[in-house]
Amino acid sequence: MSQHLFVYGSLMTALAHPMGDRLRKEARLLGPGGIVGRLYRVSWYPGLREAEGPSDIVHGELYALTTASKTLDWLDEYEGINPGSSSAAAGDEYIRVERPIVLVGGLVVNAWVYLYNRDLPPSAFIADGIWRG
Repeated sequence: MSQHLFVYGSLMTALAHPMGDRLRKEARLLGPGGIVGRLYRVSWYPGLREAEGPSDIVHGELYALTTASKTLDWLDEYEGINPGSSSAAAGDEYIRVERPIVLVGGLVVNAWVYLYNRDLPPSAFIADGIWRG
């Protein structure tokens, strides 16, 4: 199990969300990074989907989790994953998967990331891969 988490939306430092504050109490920010994927506006929050090509990059932050299982339990709930469910089969809003994250400087780290698990219109795509809230 990875001890790292990549965030790209409401949990990022600049957005000052209460759940992001909680994350920073339980984890150490390693710095900015990117993931191959596509970013979409779902509502007041974003959703990350798989990339359609290698130039699809989503920008965010990488954290080292102090107690991964404890932190991931409440994050799963926050992200709308039903406890003990098979997320994709249950129709949960997000699924948690491990993916490679590239940090500034080129270091690659495997980390947990939440992928959006529902349909989105093409018009919701955020081409620069940066969530601004």
